[in-house]
Amino acid sequence: MTDGILLHTSGGLARVTFDRPASLNAMDFPMAARWREVAHQVTSDASVGAVILDATGPAFCAGGDVVAMATSGSSGADVTATAEAIHDGIRTFVEAPLPMVAAVQGAVAGGGLGLMLTADYVVASENARFVSRYANIGLTPDLGVSTLLPAAIGQRRALQLLLQDRMLDAAEARDWGLVAEVVASDALASRVDEIARSWLEGATAAFGQATRLVRVGAGRTFAENLADEAATIGAAFDTPEAKARVAAFAAASVKGRS
Repeated sequence: MTDGILLHTSGGLARVTFDRPASLNAMDFPMAARWREVAHQVTSDASVGAVILDATGPAFCAGGDVVAMATSGSSGADVTATAEAIHDGIRTFVEAPLPMVAAVQGAVAGGGLGLMLTADYVVASENARFVSRYANIGLTPDLGVSTLLPAAIGQRRALQLLLQDRMLDAAEARDWGLVAEVVASDALASRVDEIARSWLEGATAAFGQATRLVRVGAGRTFAENLADEAATIGAAFDTPEAKARVAAFAAASVKGRS
């Protein structure tokens, strides 16, 4: 029983896959708990150096499973508890020193936007579509949307999506900064795999710390960020990998000047 999310880890790469295609990968209560569990499992595994977030079926994620919530006799307290479980998983991934790339196809709606923006780098297929739809059913943003969406595209554009029944196609999403790249549907998986493996083949720890500094820094003072940067680069400088790379860079620079 996967509860809607598959996890496969191999060679330093963790692949987290939304797997409720019949429901457009919308999160129900078991899937929310599974998301939190997977986030803690991946981020506590010292062998993992990069993460791919993807989905099976025609859509990436339609947000929360409103149908399941409406037909199960759930209360507002139940919905809050479910959102908190998903939020715990989002926060755990965002704050971890692990670079994550998302492969996005088809519909991304409501809370699916927040789940997508858990990733540090987003690649969308040409058929991807992005929409809020919260207010259409009388609900408010969750799953990090009120924070992660304006961080990605700016407050004014975030409000355009939240206050209008507006859908972005893949090209518009790239122009807005919501996604980093748009590729053909049949190239999506290979492109995302290429990005993740480039991190693993490079200075993996440095990529991870870069994502952590940027993502965590949004919620701290400038002084706190500067202190973290100073401590982090000092710690990195003392690692064997950095020593070797810095020495190679210095040697090449000296050679180029001679």
